[in-house]
Amino acid sequence: MATNRTALVTGASRGIGRAIALRLASQGVAIGVNYANSREQAEEVCAEIAAAGGRAVALKADISQRPQVLAMVAELTAHLGAPDILVNNAGLLIRGDLGDFDFSQMDRMRGVNVDGLVHVTRACVDGMIERGWGRIVNLSSLAALGTTNAGTTFYAATKAAVIALTKRFALELGPSGITVNAIAPGFIGTDMVLGLGTPEKVEEITRNMAALAMVRRIGTPEDIAHAAAFLCAEEASFITAQTLTVDGGRMNYIGHG
Repeated sequence: MATNRTALVTGASRGIGRAIALRLASQGVAIGVNYANSREQAEEVCAEIAAAGGRAVALKADISQRPQVLAMVAELTAHLGAPDILVNNAGLLIRGDLGDFDFSQMDRMRGVNVDGLVHVTRACVDGMIERGWGRIVNLSSLAALGTTNAGTTFYAATKAAVIALTKRFALELGPSGITVNAIAPGFIGTDMVLGLGTPEKVEEITRNMAALAMVRRIGTPEDIAHAAAFLCAEEASFITAQTLTVDGGRMNYIGHG
């Protein structure tokens, strides 16, 4: 990958976003590390990138708020240059099914998962269009494709919207040399996931989820980061409007047994 590229990774202070930021930085890309709350963690990511000889800046913004997004992109441009690569990773999961979902929470989840993606993309694409080159990777979820995990119905709806937006943005931006793709991760062992419950409960969940994958393990943030880095590469210029499922071959799709 060209070393003069700049990337903005939303929700990059931990988990999948952190892994993507570090992976792109290892290829010489300057990184805008967006965070909403965890400045200390975002600064740690930047420090790790700097220690390896890279460049990064921590950028605070609630992506559901357009003024904050515009300020974030302006700050990134001033420090590292306008973004050539955008990874829309930030997301919010509020659990609930049809009968028990607190619908007052839907606006917040949609505000981050859908509206936020639109705000950040709109703020970044003008420069990409001017330069005739861009890579956008949107993080969806296996839930959007119809798995059997309970409690993710309305989260799945927002992540299905991500896939629809990916295809439509790809159609709009393709003539300008910009590719737009999505990744649908399966069960990924992030600190947030593995930190829930007792060690025994986490071990049980991990074992059960590993058994549902054809490769018999759960995913790591780095698994998603490698996929994102490929979609951001020069060599991926003929790949757009696609959703890449990275799930180890999950076997519990609705209707598939």
